[in-house]
Amino acid sequence: MTELQRARGIIPELASPVPVLQRLPGVLQDDEFLQRLTSAFDDSFAPIFATLDSLSCYFDPWLAPPDFLAFLATWVGVELDDSWDEDRRRRIIAGAALLHRRRGTARGIKEALKVGLGVEVDVQDSGGCAWSRTPGGTPPGVSPAQVAVRIRTADPDALDRRRVDALLEAIKPAHVKHSCVVAATEGAS
Repeated sequence: MTELQRARGIIPELASPVPVLQRLPGVLQDDEFLQRLTSAFDDSFAPIFATLDSLSCYFDPWLAPPDFLAFLATWVGVELDDSWDEDRRRRIIAGAALLHRRRGTARGIKEALKVGLGVEVDVQDSGGCAWSRTPGGTPPGVSPAQVAVRIRTADPDALDRRRVDALLEAIKPAHVKHSCVVAATEGAS
């Protein structure tokens, strides 16, 4: 029996909560042939009932079967990375709605990078924008808008810069330029 079959409830002798035989008229329930025939249906229906009875667990990233996480991630707009372990995938999916709400902000960029890469992150936002309350006035902040990211990790060479840039492009505002510096954590060799 595979792990997937075990996860979906295909377990030998799993009892059906609604046996088909009990749904038949009383006169037919004593027929030995029908007892055997309906037990085959019960064996087929039992995993379906088990899945339906625990359906709410499929939509909870902390309880969903591991192979269902990829499907759940599509619901919350997350593209899972193959290098993430199961625990990180669950954390990212569970926090996706909050991260989407903060998307494009310095705080949202910091949290997304921290969760997605598992590193310490500092984000500095220039504060630049393209509007002013006073017509013809000077926009606040430093123009043009940009984000400076500093990543601290024990092994800077192990961090894939393409993944970092791809994640930054996905979570920052499209018109904002970014710079990224990867450094070793203090005390790391």
